[in-house]
Amino acid sequence: MGRSRRTLPEELLLLALDPATGTTAQPQSLDLGLAGAQLVELALAGRIAPDGDRIAVVAPRPTGDPTLDCALELLRRRGAPVRAVHWIGGPRLGLRQTYLSHLERCGMVHAVAGQMCGVLPTTRYQATDNAISREIRARLDSAIRTGVPPDPRTAALAALAHAVGLGKHLYPGNEGRSSRSRLRDLIRHDPMGGLVAHAVMDVQNGVAAQPRRSPAPAGRQAAPGGRAAAEPARGVPVQPRRGSMARVVAH
Repeated sequence: MGRSRRTLPEELLLLALDPATGTTAQPQSLDLGLAGAQLVELALAGRIAPDGDRIAVVAPRPTGDPTLDCALELLRRRGAPVRAVHWIGGPRLGLRQTYLSHLERCGMVHAVAGQMCGVLPTTRYQATDNAISREIRARLDSAIRTGVPPDPRTAALAALAHAVGLGKHLYPGNEGRSSRSRLRDLIRHDPMGGLVAHAVMDVQNGVAAQPRRSPAPAGRQAAPGGRAAAEPARGVPVQPRRGSMARVVAH
């Protein structure tokens, strides 16, 4: 995959950057969204594909993007399709900073060092070319305004923006209510984007931590109360969500 096109994680992060403050909106859910955006980008590149509510590697060859290739390799090592909600809910410490540093190297943002309360070091990021962010935003605005089904990339970006709560950042107040509603509706235009967006929202709602139950096989004793004993969830173990990054960065 060439580098002529910005990836979905990069676009999602640029959408979340507040040009006035240099911080990112929805920092905790944004980390989940970036992990989900990686999955969509890998699917668009033909490296993975949905398998029900799971993600399967179909072409393990590298994309040429180091961060995406790291995610692809981790998926490949699983050996079996992974539930999207488990993948996105796994530890993602540093993913947001990785992409911010990448955008800085590409010249799309520049870092501004500062302090919080005069003690804690902080780093804020300002876009070097607001035209890029305006172009990304214009694609969403056009899809919302015209009602024309967007291309899969824009549909997935809209789905992820809704899933991480960027709607109230992009279209604030009562006057933005209808736009937020239409942003949510765009989730149906891309199956992979919809799968990942729902997984992001499930992780935020704690669904990933709930055990899955299956009917007890013949001859197996049911649990007390007449309910079958829970089967272990397939796929990777559920990973607890990490807290915010130790270093105060673009929060």
